[in-house]
Amino acid sequence: MDIEIKKKHPVLKYKYYILAGTVIFFLVLYVFFSSLGATKLRYEKDNAQIAEIAEGKFLEYLDIEGIAQPKLTVKLNSSENGTVERIVAQEGSMLNKGDTILILSNPELVRTIQDERDDLEKQQISYKDKMLQMKQKSSELKRTTLKTVYELDRQSKQYSLDKEEYQIGIKSKAQLEVSSDDYNFNQKNTKLLLEELKNDSLMNLIQQDLMNNDLKREEKKYTNSRDRLDNLIVKAPVSGQLSFVSVIPGERVIAGNNIGEQKIIDDLKISTKVNEYYIDRIAVGLPASVIYQGKQYILKITKINPEIRDRLFEIDLVFVDEKPDNIRIGKSFRIQIELGQPEKALVVDKGNFYQNTGGQWVFKLNEQGNKAIKTNIVIGRQNPKQYEILDGLKTGDRIIISGYDNFGDAQELILK
Repeated sequence: MDIEIKKKHPVLKYKYYILAGTVIFFLVLYVFFSSLGATKLRYEKDNAQIAEIAEGKFLEYLDIEGIAQPKLTVKLNSSENGTVERIVAQEGSMLNKGDTILILSNPELVRTIQDERDDLEKQQISYKDKMLQMKQKSSELKRTTLKTVYELDRQSKQYSLDKEEYQIGIKSKAQLEVSSDDYNFNQKNTKLLLEELKNDSLMNLIQQDLMNNDLKREEKKYTNSRDRLDNLIVKAPVSGQLSFVSVIPGERVIAGNNIGEQKIIDDLKISTKVNEYYIDRIAVGLPASVIYQGKQYILKITKINPEIRDRLFEIDLVFVDEKPDNIRIGKSFRIQIELGQPEKALVVDKGNFYQNTGGQWVFKLNEQGNKAIKTNIVIGRQNPKQYEILDGLKTGDRIIISGYDNFGDAQELILK
């Protein structure tokens, strides 16, 4: 007997395929609609660095590294040409003002000094000889004048006697006239000799003064040349550290050329370089400070070099009051340069998030602290420790300030 086989309904025949297709369809829908919403990412809360927005004092300042350098560096040079005979001071040694650094030799200068000494001796001999001649001439003139005055006095007496004898008839008129002529002649001659003696004294004074000037000039010339020998010994112009000597024994040195360098280390400065962005905000007198071994030391800017190299410009600072006891040339310090006065502002601690967001958005936590949502913000000024918040956040808000490298395109973080 044949059994009738009933045909299955097509739906029952392909029910498993239909079920699988339905599941896939709804899964695709879920993925599609999920992509239309916020992208979420689960993240370990302990791995995130969280900071709270707070209202406080904001001080804009720069934190840069500076190097201790001597405030004054002195270039060494020689006042005379010469050959380096011996280097006395060693590089790096501490020198007092006047200490010998090196010794030069100059045979030509020695010969010049000897020649000028010979010229001076000749001038001195000539001076003595001329003075002797002047004295002899003056003495002879004085003797002649004295003799003439004596003769005039005698002639005056004789003339008076001749007049008396003429009056009583002993002498004739002719004899009286002869006596009168002799007297008049001697009188005029004596007057001339007295004037000549006076002029001779004046001329002697003038000539002696000229001779003294010539002699002094020759003596000064010789003294200056002799003093040049001292210039062959190059000495420290100031007290300080000898940085280097750029010549070697036997080397020819030209007067005025640099032969070394000396640094004054009693008073040091701090030199540093600042980004060109701050060139309009850095001024002489601006306060700064360093923290060294737990103590703060106050500085001020004393010099600004406006020349920009590699987008940096140089400034110098000096300690206002105290300075560290063990400060040395080349020692580095962290310097904080104040760019304004403290102001009230919303601030948050600095973090690596800025590198990913440019300060345009952050992940802000909800009140429960189990979610962080991407939130747009506006950041203003900054210092090495804080950012100033201008918009998008309020006091008490908490944000993630650690790096966002692992968050991808997530719009919301689920914090576990």
